[in-house]
Amino acid sequence: MLHRNLEYQVHGSRRSYYGGNWASFSFSGLLSWLKEHQENSDIVNECPAWQEKIHENEEAIALSRTDKTIQHVEVFCYACQDLHEDVEEAGALQKNHASVTSVNCTEAADSACLPVEDESLRTTSCEIPAEQTPSSDPERALEVNDVQVTGEKENCCDDNTCVPSTAEKETSENVPVAEDTAEQPKKNRITYSQIIKEGRRFNIDLVSKLLYSRGLLIDLLIKSNVSRYAEFKNITRILAFREGRVKQVPCSRADVFNSKQLTMVEKRMLMKFLTFCMEYEEHPDEYKAYEEITFSEYLKTQKLTPNLQYFVLHSMAMTSETGSSTIDGLKATKNFLHSLGRYGNTPFLFPLYGQGELPQCFCRMCAVFGGIYCLRHSVQCLVVDKESGKCKAIIDQYGQRIISKHFLVEDSYLSENTCAHVQYRQISRAILITDRSVLKTDSDQQISILTVPAEEPGTFAVRVIELCSSTMTCMKGSYLVHLTCTSSKTAREDLEPVVQKLFTPYTETEIENEEIEKPRLLWGLYFNMRDSSDVNRNTYNDLPSNVYVCSGPDCALGNDNAVKQAEALFQQICPNEDFCPPPPNPEDIILDGDSLQPEASESSALPEASSETPKESSNLRNPEEPSK
Repeated sequence: MLHRNLEYQVHGSRRSYYGGNWASFSFSGLLSWLKEHQENSDIVNECPAWQEKIHENEEAIALSRTDKTIQHVEVFCYACQDLHEDVEEAGALQKNHASVTSVNCTEAADSACLPVEDESLRTTSCEIPAEQTPSSDPERALEVNDVQVTGEKENCCDDNTCVPSTAEKETSENVPVAEDTAEQPKKNRITYSQIIKEGRRFNIDLVSKLLYSRGLLIDLLIKSNVSRYAEFKNITRILAFREGRVKQVPCSRADVFNSKQLTMVEKRMLMKFLTFCMEYEEHPDEYKAYEEITFSEYLKTQKLTPNLQYFVLHSMAMTSETGSSTIDGLKATKNFLHSLGRYGNTPFLFPLYGQGELPQCFCRMCAVFGGIYCLRHSVQCLVVDKESGKCKAIIDQYGQRIISKHFLVEDSYLSENTCAHVQYRQISRAILITDRSVLKTDSDQQISILTVPAEEPGTFAVRVIELCSSTMTCMKGSYLVHLTCTSSKTAREDLEPVVQKLFTPYTETEIENEEIEKPRLLWGLYFNMRDSSDVNRNTYNDLPSNVYVCSGPDCALGNDNAVKQAEALFQQICPNEDFCPPPPNPEDIILDGDSLQPEASESSALPEASSETPKESSNLRNPEEPSK
């Protein structure tokens, strides 16, 4: 039996969806999110007299009423806009249906709806439907499935907030769609009205990341048993962009020796170098003399061909010519190789329905143990006791005072005065909908990651993640493409050159039987997102010691920074507690008891799994654990 002394956790958010900048949206939900930022209005009404609720022995730290983490938003629609007033999102609830009125392309553009220079967030070319509840859903069970995703029908309603269930998304997968693929007038011609109708098939992440199969997040998901709420797919291909062409990079030993891109000499060179990278720490004499130079320069000393140097630098270490030292490059390459083979032939996993599933999985686990979530519920200020200097309460939008011992605040909620001395980095993001893959193969269900090196000094390499429909993030026949890099300019200025290299805008003037070399771009979104991951707490002005600040997403491919930050904050608040321990069986929990009982067995931490070794389609569990 396990005794748990529960202290209630209250999570208040001014947003109408879970996850903040980690969220995922349906297509109509994303358009509503864009409209919200375009209008730059408060999400909720504030209490006008909250200042009157501050006592004489107290002072208030006002919080920001608007989200300023997203900037330079630009939307472009390239697909044919054959919209009519009766176009609706298939499967949407009647009262919340997504309707799109008849719209026309910008007069300066042709029938292909190409953008004009000042078309920043121009919704006349892609009119935003009525606000939709985003597709974020903490109730969906998550496993790794290569073909179909099924789940039990269940709903979870706590307090006054009803959370959509697995059944809703699955229902949307089975809703009849007006246009059948066979009835399309032209093969692979996807129109804007089709995207609207199939909007619930899209799950579009604000932040684009992958999970290293031996990364901290995977280990945490398994340890805490949160993995039972999620389902994953393997990334199937690692790609490289060289000499104007996209090529597949061999990763595993089998891939290397089956590759037709490498000569036999190159294969031996590569295997020898990768073997060294796996145990480089045991051979310091091999790299000590090169610690002061970049990893790119170090590779040139290792008798690797330019082809191999490129693959290792950009597709395995995933860094740039000047972006990392020899030690950092060797460490990154080892991390890549260490994750190979645990769940598949590449080191990466992707959560079905998008990255936004992961915060919801942890939200569900928290709710199981008494956590309370209040969406559309903003906080006006922190109440600080003048004598102790500690925060004692918050005042919400209704003027209610909520008392607590500890307060965890996301960086975007802090006011300009509090952040006056903070220097933020920015992330450049692009989200594209295309009609086919950047590297065509026999299978149209490839999940790929591609790194495009920086071409100019002061710019950064661009990471491209291409998702197919089997990831449950886009409609059948389309691809969802995420581009990410550290910002040097606006997102469009940083990323548009890469978009132009890889894709071509959709045009109605194309000849029906003409073979297009590049995938066609149907819809695109650019925006900059604040990166507060490296901000030191001491740079914030006058924060009480019991107020803890967490950052939003960072620009890295993996999630290690978020896990480390969460654990560090947890240890500050609960120094003697285990971080995300395995949950006990429900029958073993004593809510009100005086004595501690032996903890639940370790086996309760892992889900039941088949005896097969996890491959591309398997439950997320530790393959080193014995089968049940």
